[in-house]
Amino acid sequence: MSDATPNEHTPQDDAERIRLKRLAKLQTSASGFAAPSGSSTPSIGTSRPSSPKPSLPKVISKPSPATKKILEPTPTPLEPPIRKKAPLHLDLDIWEDEMITGVLKVTLDKSVAERSSYDIVWLKPLADEIKSEAAVQPLRLNIDLIDRLLIARLEIDPQAMTDDLDFLPVLASLPPQQTIFEYLVGAWKRLNVFRTSLIKKGYTPAETQTALTRLDKLRDLVISYSGLTLQEPEMFPQPSGRLLGPPELVAPLLSLSTLSTPLYSSNTASTNTLSPTDVELFLQDLAHRFEPDNEIDEVLGDVVRQLLFHESLFRPEGLGGAVATWRGVVGGLEALVSVKSIAVMITRMPEWIPANATAANFEKLSLMGPLCRLGVFAREWPAIAQSYFSEPEKRSPQDLESSYASLRGTLKSLQSTLFQIFNTLVRAAPNSREAVLQYFSKIVSLNVKRAGLQVDPDTVASDSFMVNIQSVLYRFAEPFMDANYTKIDRIDPLYFAHSDRIDVTEETRIKATAQEASQWAEENRLSGGPAPNFISDIFYLAVATSHYGYQKTISSYSELDKHLEDIERHLSFLNGDGSWMGTPLQARIQASINNINNEKAKVQSAQYAYEAQLKDPELVFRSIGFTVFLSVWLIRQADPKKTHPNPLAELPLSKDVPMSFRVLPEYIVEDIVDYFHFATRHAPDKFELAGKTELLTFILTFLSSTWYIKNPFLKSKINDVEQTGASSQFYDKFNARRNISYVLKVVWNNPTHREALNREAENVDKFIRFINLMINDVTYLMDESLSELTQIHDIQTEMDNKEEWNSKPLEYRREREGTLRQLERHASSYTTLGRSTVELLKLFTAETKKPFMMPEIVDKLAAMLDYNLEALVGPRMQNLKVRQPEKLRFDPKALLSDVLQIFLNLSDQPEFMKAIAGDGRSYSKGLFEQAERIMFRRSLKSGTDLEKWRLLITKVEEAKETLEAEEDLGDIPDEFLDPLMFSIMRDPVILPTSRTTIDRSTIKSHLLSDTTDPFNRMPLAIEDVVSNTELKSQIDAFLIERKQRNKASGSGPEDSMNVAH
Repeated sequence: MSDATPNEHTPQDDAERIRLKRLAKLQTSASGFAAPSGSSTPSIGTSRPSSPKPSLPKVISKPSPATKKILEPTPTPLEPPIRKKAPLHLDLDIWEDEMITGVLKVTLDKSVAERSSYDIVWLKPLADEIKSEAAVQPLRLNIDLIDRLLIARLEIDPQAMTDDLDFLPVLASLPPQQTIFEYLVGAWKRLNVFRTSLIKKGYTPAETQTALTRLDKLRDLVISYSGLTLQEPEMFPQPSGRLLGPPELVAPLLSLSTLSTPLYSSNTASTNTLSPTDVELFLQDLAHRFEPDNEIDEVLGDVVRQLLFHESLFRPEGLGGAVATWRGVVGGLEALVSVKSIAVMITRMPEWIPANATAANFEKLSLMGPLCRLGVFAREWPAIAQSYFSEPEKRSPQDLESSYASLRGTLKSLQSTLFQIFNTLVRAAPNSREAVLQYFSKIVSLNVKRAGLQVDPDTVASDSFMVNIQSVLYRFAEPFMDANYTKIDRIDPLYFAHSDRIDVTEETRIKATAQEASQWAEENRLSGGPAPNFISDIFYLAVATSHYGYQKTISSYSELDKHLEDIERHLSFLNGDGSWMGTPLQARIQASINNINNEKAKVQSAQYAYEAQLKDPELVFRSIGFTVFLSVWLIRQADPKKTHPNPLAELPLSKDVPMSFRVLPEYIVEDIVDYFHFATRHAPDKFELAGKTELLTFILTFLSSTWYIKNPFLKSKINDVEQTGASSQFYDKFNARRNISYVLKVVWNNPTHREALNREAENVDKFIRFINLMINDVTYLMDESLSELTQIHDIQTEMDNKEEWNSKPLEYRREREGTLRQLERHASSYTTLGRSTVELLKLFTAETKKPFMMPEIVDKLAAMLDYNLEALVGPRMQNLKVRQPEKLRFDPKALLSDVLQIFLNLSDQPEFMKAIAGDGRSYSKGLFEQAERIMFRRSLKSGTDLEKWRLLITKVEEAKETLEAEEDLGDIPDEFLDPLMFSIMRDPVILPTSRTTIDRSTIKSHLLSDTTDPFNRMPLAIEDVVSNTELKSQIDAFLIERKQRNKASGSGPEDSMNVAH
């Protein structure tokens, strides 16, 4: 054996210590296989021990389908066999010797090795060792020896030197560059061949089962050492210059995608490497062996890391490369997660949600990040925009569509596979499902700032990453978004009190203050109850991801339009009248024009790249579907009966706004409106398939029940979605209304005419229409004028710093000066129109108050006034200081006085006090007290008015209260439902020409914007409708009966394990 003295440490001693250390880990608490050399005497030859052999406790033997086939009764054949063959007899000892020799390619008999030309390795040292233990001939291999046989084979170093001439042919015949992992894979594959052959032979079931059990023991040992080699590749002698350990399994994983195989496959098939058909079975064997005590984490952890952080995911060409190497990563990951225990293991890894990751680097540090960040947007993948959309001005529509189709096909493949992977992880186990939800939640929490107006894109997640995550969440949501909304009540309306997965404490609420929202959450917080179900988690995560991610990406795309407009204006400015041509300035100006044209081409290419994803018909369809579902769900929360859309909510909605609706984040409404606006502009044809009715219902609901939303700009957005038209119509509208306002003010100064107007105002239905237009105009005009005044202030402040201003490039100064002139022109028009409309409101509210107190008006009016008061006396008022305000027709003192007077005119109206109190966005007691101080300091009002103002503050503070919702009416007969709104009719009327029965409130709402019958487009006036008294009696009887029967409503808890499928 060795000539070393007892005190010397030889390489063999070191190897032995390492081997014993690893074996101790493998065989903890097990008597296991035969002990190492010298520890016991194994059974040799044909004799077998009478006691059963112990097996490795951590090994899980999984019967193969073939095994089950032998044990199950064979069905009777249709035609009986002519002759029934007797089962073959299996000599287990001989078979066992041949099997071990064939699988491990080892022998203790030199002659066997010689006959195979040393393809079978003669383990001479082990043979000598065993002979000294028990001189039994011949040396036949059996299952008790496999541990010693395998270790002896693995410890042979082909590069070692030896003086033993008998052993020299063994070393010379070993594959010089074969790694330990390759040898073990070869043994595993040969073992599978023996298994298949054994089953086909037709031995007796008992003999077959015994042989299979011995095969499984050998399989367990081979797999054990395969796993250990992945962890510690230097445990046994290895060839130099080879990638060892995890890369040896990563390579076959990467080969699973046919589109990526040119990079990782070769023409020569090897019996010692995993083919694509071997990988999944090999992974299953690894998982069964190492799953207990989470040992699989150490075995496959680095494999997962090297696969998911593969270099191909970080190449500049991304999805657009000629060789789709990223698909190999996808294929490998699909194989890994197909094994349940590996799927669960992946979500346990520290890199699943890396500690201390930021919004910007999370997609590069988390395991799924590099795959999820693949996309087409130019900022993170500029090579795609450059290769697919180069020279954008020369691209024909057909050429663009071809590029779109190519990229969209790739995106569809990626996003579909990402969903399948996440879905597999969700279904693997409760722990992995929770880990996936935490992953999505972490993305949301890290990217809260992404929704801001001014955000550095380098500090947040990329557009590609967020859109891909959105796509995954949309797919998760599809199962509960059925056409009949049967699962809509599985969404927990109290989610933000029941779960802290999404933090909305800093978000503006639809109609609640931060204090009210906090109190509501505390009152409804679960104490030991079940957490919200999976459907609720996915729903709210999809909504939040849309707000912080998808909607911001759409906004970034929209900004490119503005950028292009700026570039066009700059080009127009530089080109001028062409008088510079032929002058000394020509070279300089032409160079500037060329540079700007290059910038324009980059912006257009980036725009086309955005369109490849954002206008992808499949993504648009999913987005519309989810947004429609969200809009229906939101109305259902506002509906006192909680039955919308079956039947539709009755409009206008109750004045009692449910607190569960009020505390919802305002961004839910805003994102619905914003996406509907985007979709109607860029993909109106998609609404022909679905969503048109729901879009109109959403708009009508909140335009007719404006008190449900406190933010006036949000209400204005809803109105903008409803009303579209040419830009000239927009300006014509305000020009016409400016002239009307002048006429009205003249009329108002005449007592006789003023009395006539007061009489006209008594017709509340008609006058409300006019009031609504006035409030809309004030909201828009004041917002635009104050916004542009702020921008003027900023530019003037910049120009006042002469030294810094003069240091700016000439082109920059010219551009800023041009912007200032444009802002001044616009601001002058806006301030004039806005001031005149505010004056009208001041005059009308002094004379007639009832129309302003109608539910569809009062909240809108209060919100508009509160907002403008905050702009004029709040912290932002400093931004309104501009040079020569009279030049801009801006008189802040007079404007503030008019706004304050409107408040005072309506201070005796309880409805108005409640409306102010309900405006959590702009109203605060401190704001109104600040207005009082300014009112006093600048002598804007008399002492009497100051007293009225103090009393107004007291009344508003006392007006805050919570109203209870109406009860649920349950199922309603179809004939009682409004044909447009699908809500129960309270005052049914018959339309004269179409003979359709509809609720009076619905047709009145319709006629505010369209004076035709909605069913046949014939002219119609509200006076023409005929009451359907018979139907009204039936409905009234139904309401009385149902209210008596249904005094309370509620629903049972859903199974929190429901995965929405």
